[in-house]
Amino acid sequence: MSKSAYSAKVFAIYLFVVGPVLVVAPNFLLSIFQIPPTSEVWIHLLGVIVSMIGIYAWVAAKHENKPFLVASVYTRLLVFAAFTTFAAIGLASPMIVFFGVADLLGGMWTYFALKADAQSARTVLAGQH
Repeated sequence: MSKSAYSAKVFAIYLFVVGPVLVVAPNFLLSIFQIPPTSEVWIHLLGVIVSMIGIYAWVAAKHENKPFLVASVYTRLLVFAAFTTFAAIGLASPMIVFFGVADLLGGMWTYFALKADAQSARTVLAGQH
């Protein structure tokens, strides 16, 4: 398994934890981050979507789907930017940024892993000549 695929599997596991918690007990997770509780359905819907993204990440990692892994770097950076912006303009609790940081760090890990995978591939190819 490549380093980038491994990073995506770890991210998928994170999503497999967060997603179901948001579906079943969202206020538990919100309370940990001092975000006000909600009884609205949107948080449960978000949990379903998070879980589905986890499945995409797991399958992409399993099949070494490089285009997905590359795209995940950009989307996770955008999640960080969006969550930070939402907090900055008062649309969400500043604590939401912690979820964005998880995406940022995971995206950076995948980015550097993709670079390391590419370097390893070049080294292997150079050794075959």
